[in-house]
Amino acid sequence: MSHTGHCLCGAIGFAFDGPVTWVLHCHCESCRRATASPMTTFVSVPDAQLAWSGATPAAFASSPGVTRGFCPTCGSPLFYRNDSLPGETHLYVALLDDPGAFTPEGHDFLEERIVWMQPLPDTRTPHA
Repeated sequence: MSHTGHCLCGAIGFAFDGPVTWVLHCHCESCRRATASPMTTFVSVPDAQLAWSGATPAAFASSPGVTRGFCPTCGSPLFYRNDSLPGETHLYVALLDDPGAFTPEGHDFLEERIVWMQPLPDTRTPHA
């Protein structure tokens, strides 16, 4: 099944097929600031399965080895890439045309969460 998504203005689209690596909520301070939200949810897609359409995403090196992509027209955050995780791109689930197609497996960087953000019980916490 093909999954598609796009930025707020529709200038940049993406599509991917096949299984994803993981789906997680991220609570790290960098992701919170990049999205102006208390957490964000990513789906990790192997680069070989990902295709972009429309305009070219702009990129920002938010920290050493980390690149965040966004639409230069509307500002929507599009992706996260980390040199320590080669071959995969983390897309924002909320940009998908069917965000309900992916259920988060757990929480990442839970130790950085805002105090009032409580995780669901029985979830995986890779970095906490």
